[in-house]
Amino acid sequence: MTQVQTVRGPVPVEDLGTVLMHEHVFVLDEEYRRNHPETWDEDAAVADAVQRLRALVERGVTTIVDPTVIGLGRDIERVARVNALVDIKIIPATGLYTLRDIPLHLRYHGPGTLLGGPERLVEMFEQDITVGISGTGIKAAFLKCAIEEELTPGVERVLDAVAETHARTGAPITVHTSAPHRTGLVAQEVLRRRGVDLGKVVLGHSGDSTDLDYLHELIDNGSYLGMDRFGLDVLLPTDERVTTVAKLAAEGLADRMVLSHDASCHNAWFPPGVREAALPNWHYTYLHDTVIPVLREAGVTEDQLTTMLVDNPRRYFTPSA
Repeated sequence: MTQVQTVRGPVPVEDLGTVLMHEHVFVLDEEYRRNHPETWDEDAAVADAVQRLRALVERGVTTIVDPTVIGLGRDIERVARVNALVDIKIIPATGLYTLRDIPLHLRYHGPGTLLGGPERLVEMFEQDITVGISGTGIKAAFLKCAIEEELTPGVERVLDAVAETHARTGAPITVHTSAPHRTGLVAQEVLRRRGVDLGKVVLGHSGDSTDLDYLHELIDNGSYLGMDRFGLDVLLPTDERVTTVAKLAAEGLADRMVLSHDASCHNAWFPPGVREAALPNWHYTYLHDTVIPVLREAGVTEDQLTTMLVDNPRRYFTPSA
């Protein structure tokens, strides 16, 4: 039976159940946190994360997919500490999050650089998948990269490394994209040229757009649409997100969408209290408490909801034949 790696170890892919495909546990700046420890209370942060994840379990969610990688403050040991206290499956990622430049410590070595040599990013990503993350033995199950407004040299280098690691390991890929800038198409083209099976790619944040022509093109190229920022109303109101999902589902395309929030228990990008005040709907339970009932009213069937929340994640994590 096919298994998928989680923070607690491998589980049968059939046991993933109801999955939110893009949720972070912690988004941090570890350098800042370590140099300003007065800004961080470890025990309080863990306790808060446990409470938030337990609320998600109470809604029937059994798995979250966490695309937190280098660049977003990944600390797999902290996530494992939380997961030890909550009966939920957390699927970890490897990769690198940058919207422009490669980290300085990698800038001068690797293919095409001053010092040349092999691509260290591939070595890092493959190690996380085959050996484990940070010496813990917890293995990553998928790859994460990002492209925002344009394909910079640094972003392209990461995409190339992700494509090569995908070829070596078969790990599926999730890409942070900018729907307003239509960069999902750019990511698809780069990955396609590198031989990636686009059917194993989720194009994150596609739900930030109501441009059905753009979304159809992404689907026609073979990838899943990440309709994964419910509650982030400042980028697109919930009613427009719901309408877009309902229209695509009515066209028989529920099998090309996955649902989520892109939320987190703690996000260091926002001062304390600001996120909650400015974005009150951007939290783990908004989808089940508010969005799914509205999707039903918009004509999305129970079978289609199951397809987006259960079947598509299972297929994504099942290796291609």
